[in-house]
Amino acid sequence: MHSFKLSLLTVCMLAFLSACSSIKLNPFGSGTKERSAAPENATAYVCDGNKQFYIRLLNNGNDAWLIYPDHEVNLSKSADNNNRYTSGVITLLINGDQTTLDDGEKIAYVACKPQLKK
Repeated sequence: MHSFKLSLLTVCMLAFLSACSSIKLNPFGSGTKERSAAPENATAYVCDGNKQFYIRLLNNGNDAWLIYPDHEVNLSKSADNNNRYTSGVITLLINGDQTTLDDGEKIAYVACKPQLKK
């Protein structure tokens, strides 16, 4: 009887482990998920090099929710400039057709233009 319980436990654990392998715990992992449509209440920006992102202003304009194709980041309004939002590493400067986004060391978006909603 003891070996039967041990075998049953082993089978259950293997089934559980195989199910866990399909769960993605890291939202910023290497797999990219393309958005099929614009996020609700967000403005699309298209920049030089056809780089794109979305911005949703929240909290009476005190926060800018930066939406990439594969993850999202909250940026707080800078105390020294009403058009500047930052996370400490990422900086967004909303300036009409010359909006810029500096994502630290690897991504720089320039000449970003807000897109009209259809």
